[in-house]
Amino acid sequence: MSATAASAPLTGRVRPGPGQVDVRGPRFGAAITSVLLIAALVLGPWPGVIVLAIQTLAFAAGAVLGVSRQPYGLFFRSVVRPRIAPASEFEDAAAPRFAQGVGLAFAIAGLAGVVFSLPVLFYVAVAFALVAAGLNALFGFCLGCEMYLLGKRFFGSSRPSTGNATQTG
Repeated sequence: MSATAASAPLTGRVRPGPGQVDVRGPRFGAAITSVLLIAALVLGPWPGVIVLAIQTLAFAAGAVLGVSRQPYGLFFRSVVRPRIAPASEFEDAAAPRFAQGVGLAFAIAGLAGVVFSLPVLFYVAVAFALVAAGLNALFGFCLGCEMYLLGKRFFGSSRPSTGNATQTG
């Protein structure tokens, strides 16, 4: 998590505001992503490309539709979240969505490594994606989200932050 005010998670008993996601959802997705990327690395370019293609589709869904509507987010929302404590932290959905786009870029690079018979590209791209997913899954540190926030700070933002949530109880 970032220490900046614009990205600081909202804590306490809250309901998400527009454009907010439960921070546990992307972290859950990162755990699934990590397992799939480890499998792709262990299997190697072939048949690991099949596992990587599945993960590439998940990254694409997250980048295009948002993390709440990609397969792991849907599973988290419908199966996992009802069985755990209510959410106490939310974050702006734009940062994890950007992170999915970064993951998508690395996954496409890995696929290109297989298509163009460059196994080193496959291994390096998948390993970079795994490091990022692992940091989020294990430590709650979203590398792609931090890149998004740095870019937002460096290049400015034409869109105001959606860091508004309402306190309850």
